[in-house]
Amino acid sequence: MNEQDWLAQQFEENRPHLRAVAYRMLGSLNEADDAVQDAWFRLSRTDTSEVENLQAWLTTVVARVALNMLRTRKTRREQPLEVYVPDPIVDPIDGSDPEHEALLADSVGLALLIVLETLSPAERLSFVLHDMFGVPFDDIAPIVDRSPEATRQLASRARRRVQGADPVPDSDLAAQWEVVEAFIAAAREGDFEGLVAVLDPDVVLRADGGALTQLSSYVRGAEAVASQAALWARVDLTFKRALVNGAAGVVTFLNGQPFSIAAVTIKNGRIAEMDFLADPERVARLNLEVLAD
Repeated sequence: MNEQDWLAQQFEENRPHLRAVAYRMLGSLNEADDAVQDAWFRLSRTDTSEVENLQAWLTTVVARVALNMLRTRKTRREQPLEVYVPDPIVDPIDGSDPEHEALLADSVGLALLIVLETLSPAERLSFVLHDMFGVPFDDIAPIVDRSPEATRQLASRARRRVQGADPVPDSDLAAQWEVVEAFIAAAREGDFEGLVAVLDPDVVLRADGGALTQLSSYVRGAEAVASQAALWARVDLTFKRALVNGAAGVVTFLNGQPFSIAAVTIKNGRIAEMDFLADPERVARLNLEVLAD
C-alpha cells in the first residue's frame, strides 16, 4: 500500500467523525459533505510526515472549512430568515442507519441545531468542538483567532444560550410515540381540545417553507399551535411515523410525494416544540426512500 492509499484508508475511517463535526457546525447535510470532501482535498495535497494525530488534524481542517462556510452564510443572508429549520436526519421507526447513528451520537436533536443557528460562527465552533467533541481550548483558539481564555468565554456564552433555550426532551421513545400518535389522531379528526391536551402551554411551532413558498411560520402557545394543526388537517396529507434525529417524528406526504418532515420535542409528556421542514427543494434532496413500505 502506497502513502496515498494509506491516507485514503485513514480518511475513510475518520469520515463518520468528520461528518458528525461538520453536521453540528453547519446543520446541513449537503454542506457537511462538502466540508468533509474539502478536507480530503487538503489532506491529499499535504505532507503529513509531521502530523502526529491525523484525526485531530482532520478535525481542525473540517472546523476551519465549516467556520468559513458559516461566515459566508451570515454575509450572504443580509436579512436572517425568520424561520430556519436545519436538515433533519430521517430513519424508519424500526432503526437508524449506522451512518446516521454516528451523526446523531449524543442525541443531536433538531431543536438543539436550531439553537446553534442563533450563535455566532466563533461561538458555535468553540461550543461544538469543546462541549461535543472534547477538543481542548488551546487547540480551538488558533482556529477562531482568539486566546484560549477568550475561546473558553465563547464556549461559555454558547453553553448558556443552549441551556436556556434547548428543551430537555423525554428520553423514552415508546412514550414519545404515544404523544405523537395522540397528536396525529386529534389532527386528523379536527379535535381542537384533543390537540391542546397533548401540547405544552408554551409550545413552539416553527415551519420552514423556504424562500419560494408562503408556508413559513412561527407560532407559540397551545391554542395557536392547535389552530394551525387543525387548519392543516383540512389538507389531504398522509402522515407517516419516522425517527427524526433519533426521536419520534412525522413525515407527511401530499399526493404521494414528500411534503414535510416534523421533528417533535416532548417534555413531561407533552409536545414542547415542533419543527417542520416544508421547503420543497430541501425536502426533495433528502433520502426518504427509507420510509417506503
